Amino acid sequence: MEKINKIAVLTSGGDSPGMNVAIRAVVRNAAYSGLKCDGIYRGFQGLIENEFIELGARDVKNTINRGGTFLKSARSKDFMTKEGRQKAFKNLKSRNIDALVVIGGDGTFTGASIFSKEFDMPIIGIPGTIDNDINGTDYTIGYDTALNTVVEAIDKIRDTASSHDRLFLVEVMGRDAGDIALNSGIGAGAEEILIPEENLGIDRLIESLDKSRKTGKTSSIVVVSEGDQIGKNIAEVAESIESSLLGYEVKVTVLGHIQRGGSPSCFDRVLASRLGVGAVDALLEGQSNIMVGIEHKKIVYVPFETAINIKKILDTDLLRVADIVST
Repeated sequence: MEKINKIAVLTSGGDSPGMNVAIRAVVRNAAYSGLKCDGIYRGFQGLIENEFIELGARDVKNTINRGGTFLKSARSKDFMTKEGRQKAFKNLKSRNIDALVVIGGDGTFTGASIFSKEFDMPIIGIPGTIDNDINGTDYTIGYDTALNTVVEAIDKIRDTASSHDRLFLVEVMGRDAGDIALNSGIGAGAEEILIPEENLGIDRLIESLDKSRKTGKTSSIVVVSEGDQIGKNIAEVAESIESSLLGYEVKVTVLGHIQRGGSPSCFDRVLASRLGVGAVDALLEGQSNIMVGIEHKKIVYVPFETAINIKKILDTDLLRVADIVST
């Protein structure tokens, strides 16, 4: 591998709290290590459209507390084509960029892996997604902040549920992974938690809610991951409950994109800082086509193929905990 003198960093896919912190750490470790660094606006699309900006240590000041990504993000159909990737590589070479750091999820890593192999370009990935669904790392940037946002929202919803003896269904993000629903459900004291990995079934859900009502619960919270398998959508689940449990007033709240926003938590700031520094360290060590993750509080290097193609295993012990504490 040729000596690295200049790198670039971009964010891609859905934004997550802490992405700015990761950018900051990449830029400042580059400066610390004597490397030049460019930022790329709007992810892979900006890479194709030559939207570069020089970034030094002072250019990333006052970003540690900001949610979202100041480099912005976009999905790029052009990057899915050979022609688009060729143009992106040409732009990198025209600016004498030797390596790339990408911050995002599995879609970002898929594109980065293809690009790295096609053009022999050293690329390091940093996992930034609130879903915490990337294999090879215990946590992804933004996950902890999203959990805190969800728990705070559910705490407020519970006040209304208790005041009016209502059942609230609260939908959270997680099309393919139930980490947000499961952990926030336990943290907020939900009576039931519906996740994509476990098909509870409408009959068992109704039976559980009926049992809770008979034991004296006059209000309940059910946390529903958007990828849950019971109904076509959360409204259909609500209708099934109302038709089966007479006298239960069911309300639906979809938290939506508020889960992606907000100032990152201290945990996410520390995590993003460690992963950002680790990404530049990996490049200087000659690593490529890998993700920087964290396992058991230690930085690890995970091949993109492992991060992308192997589904992250849900902590099944949490399912048992949820059943017990919701009794």
